[in-house]
Amino acid sequence: MGIFAAESGAGARTVVLLHGFGGTHRTWDAIAADLAADNHVLAYDLPGHGGSLDVPDAGLAKIAVRAILGDLAARGLERVHGVGHSMGGAIAAMMALADPGRIASLTLLAPGGFGEEINGRLLARYAAAREAGDIRAALENMYGWNNPVPDEAVEVLVAARQVPGQAEKLIEISQGLARDGKQGVIPRDRLAGLTMPVKVLWGTQDRVLPTRQAHRLPPLFAAHVFEDTGHMLPDECTGDVIRLIRQNIR
Repeated sequence: MGIFAAESGAGARTVVLLHGFGGTHRTWDAIAADLAADNHVLAYDLPGHGGSLDVPDAGLAKIAVRAILGDLAARGLERVHGVGHSMGGAIAAMMALADPGRIASLTLLAPGGFGEEINGRLLARYAAAREAGDIRAALENMYGWNNPVPDEAVEVLVAARQVPGQAEKLIEISQGLARDGKQGVIPRDRLAGLTMPVKVLWGTQDRVLPTRQAHRLPPLFAAHVFEDTGHMLPDECTGDVIRLIRQNIR
């Protein structure tokens, strides 16, 4: 089965949106709606998630990179702007390393792969959660302390995990997110070789991937750190995320 993308908008620029582990393209609803006013937007379901549940070997980052780059090529899209959150941020960065001529800019929200530390126990609980109460309890640890978990976010995830095989696939993927409590790291020297504009956004209250992973970025990367904000930047600071994406794609 091929990879799924929700397509909206039209314009000379194409923006590719990649959600984090356990989410779907619905993560980007508000951001995609804004960007689609004057851009072509593709919000993907990562392999093993949502409409891309049955992509073979889902869960491996290289499989996602290959599937998305292949889909972009099949659509005839030679240049796109990449935006990724968490796992999707790692995949967006790896796409830029694999095919730098196709990626015009990168906006990475608390991306995976920028340091060894990862809260694997929290992600395992999140993967196993199916009922609204359990999903909300996991998300409470992903949002900033004073930022409420939106009811709609919980409802979207509950619906997604009712699909046969989805919960089991997330548990399977979660088991490969870290080895001995550490995630795989994208070498900084490789990131430093990227020539497109790169913005990295992080929240000071991130309890999935610590904010210090935004430190010591390559010199030409632009870092934006948000106070009183957790891991779920697309929900917690939607307007700022939109503004920074728009800055970057210009």
